[in-house]
Amino acid sequence: MAQLVHEIRASYAFVERNFNLVKRYWGWELVWLAYSIANALSITFIGAGTEAVTGQAIDTEYMILYLLVGTLVWHYLSVVFENVSELIAWERWEGTIEYTFMAPISRFTHMVGQTLFSLVYGLFHTGIILGVVVLFFQLDLSEANLPGGLLMLVAGSLSFVGLGILASVMPLLFPERGAQMTHVIQALLLLVSGVYFPVTVLPDWMQVLARLSPATYVLEGMRAALLEGVGTGSLIHHLGRLVLIGVIAVPLGLAVFRRAEKYAKRTGKLKRSG
Repeated sequence: MAQLVHEIRASYAFVERNFNLVKRYWGWELVWLAYSIANALSITFIGAGTEAVTGQAIDTEYMILYLLVGTLVWHYLSVVFENVSELIAWERWEGTIEYTFMAPISRFTHMVGQTLFSLVYGLFHTGIILGVVVLFFQLDLSEANLPGGLLMLVAGSLSFVGLGILASVMPLLFPERGAQMTHVIQALLLLVSGVYFPVTVLPDWMQVLARLSPATYVLEGMRAALLEGVGTGSLIHHLGRLVLIGVIAVPLGLAVFRRAEKYAKRTGKLKRSG
């Protein structure tokens, strides 16, 4: 019991440390938040302006919600992915990597703290963006299945945590370019996951890749729940795929990370920063 309490406190310490870093760099946080809000509004206004651009009568309210769901869900998932995948990069930037890796805690505890921070920070950041967007658009969610949509987001979080742990191996093994490589992975997920369009418009070979991305199932399930009011029972096939991806990706990511950490320590890559 005492050991469990120690591990919980250690995980929370990383959550608190990361929020202190956010406060330290509050200027950059404001810049990032302002950019994210402007990006969300710009994309949502595309939905509002579609009728004017095409000259065809369409359901602009549906288009606005379609793009808004994609924008907010992707923002949340990308924040989770970035914060988990930059596990090593953060330590290198702050010069704390030796202290962290020498501390008497398990890497699992370290990752739990980083993951909890990413989830809370992602929800907070996305909530602010949603609050601002609501000031510009009248959103009708009276028919939406909000509990089903929330369930989809939770399942998607699990799968993206697993992907983030796998991607965090890149900065560990490649100090000079590993962090950039994680952004390439993120960009590919954005392209094939149907964030702003149905994946059916993609070429056939890209649709195959789309079915490998958990973001595809999160977005499809969220749109079905929020835009069409589909019941939670009908979302089971999406939820099942997301849980399966998460159950595979999280343990796999932990196993791969452990081996990569041992290799990095043995070859002197851990302390290098470029």
